[in-house]
Amino acid sequence: MPDVTSLADRFDRTKRWLRAHPLAFDAGLAVAVLICMVAGSFADPGGPHGPTFGTRTPEARSALLMLVAAGALVFRRRDPMAVLMVTGAVSVVELVAGDPAAPVAMSAVIALYTVASRTDRPTTWRVGLLTMGGLTGAAMFYGSAPWYSQENLGVFAWTGMAAAAGDAVRSRRAFVDAIRERAERAERTREEEARRRVAEERLRIARDLHDVVAHHIALVNVQAGVAAHVMDKRPDQAKEALAHVREASRSALNELRATVGLLRQSGDPEAPTEPAPGLAVLDELVTTFRQAGLPVEVARADDGVTPAAAVDLAAYRIIQEALTNVQKHAGPDAKAEVSVVRVGASLEITVLDNGAGTGSPEAAGGGHGLLGMRERVTALGGRVNAGPRYGGGWRVQAILPIKTRTGEDA
Repeated sequence: MPDVTSLADRFDRTKRWLRAHPLAFDAGLAVAVLICMVAGSFADPGGPHGPTFGTRTPEARSALLMLVAAGALVFRRRDPMAVLMVTGAVSVVELVAGDPAAPVAMSAVIALYTVASRTDRPTTWRVGLLTMGGLTGAAMFYGSAPWYSQENLGVFAWTGMAAAAGDAVRSRRAFVDAIRERAERAERTREEEARRRVAEERLRIARDLHDVVAHHIALVNVQAGVAAHVMDKRPDQAKEALAHVREASRSALNELRATVGLLRQSGDPEAPTEPAPGLAVLDELVTTFRQAGLPVEVARADDGVTPAAAVDLAAYRIIQEALTNVQKHAGPDAKAEVSVVRVGASLEITVLDNGAGTGSPEAAGGGHGLLGMRERVTALGGRVNAGPRYGGGWRVQAILPIKTRTGEDA
């Protein structure tokens, strides 16, 4: 077994070397063809009992033609059509002048195979028929043997098989190249799809982080300001405000831990398993804003429907971001109204305020809240509008499909 393995390894190394040095391979092929032609030139096909070997010696002209034909095969890859013309010409000369002719046509057979394997099928047909007709006609009309002799039919058969074999090799090579190209294109497509999904997931996680941090930090900022304002005169209220700060910071850490848990690898510690927030915990979200001093009224007419998970999370985040913007930008005396209404197969989310401020971080000169809302809603196939209300205040309205594009339903 080790000897067989070493022999296979040597064969593979030799094959790779020959592929890397095609001229050396063609030179070896030319020497092999020359040996075969010289050996065949000593055979006499017209013996009394069939072909006999060693009964004749090739003439000097035949030896020279064999050398020229074999030498031309060295350059068969560089210019196959020119090599075919040279080998075909010397073969015709030998068939016309030699009696019996030396097998110089063997070189033309190799050259015709090369042309057929490196050109298209119409060219193979034209060149192959011309070569077959020229060599077979010269053998039939100028040879001493009858036109139907096996030597003449052999020239016709070998040239035809050379053209057919070359065309088959060319077709197989084109088929393999097409399969390889499709495989490479499919691999590029898979890589592009993977990169696209990674980018979408990074954008989704960035939106979640923005919503969580913006909401809770806004609450911490408001409650810390209240605590600082009443610390000296009303310590009990200051303690209550600090308790809200602690609760908001704890909630922020928990949500950040849940979001970052999505980025863990399979071998990392187990990620949190708490469900993503949704409209089921809307009252808890509104309570945090009320505790921060923002009056919020909630009206729900969604018929108790549970939307798809992605829609549920998007609705929660939109309300959270809109109320955070009201608290930060609508002014100290602003009030907010939240409505969740089911309209057919859609869920309509509306957040209104009557504040004197902008109600929007973009209008105030910074932030990415509304951009994140639009990206969320667009990804689900819905639409969102945000802008100032007639008479003052700000209005955010999002219409989301209860059923997602992927077919996920309640």
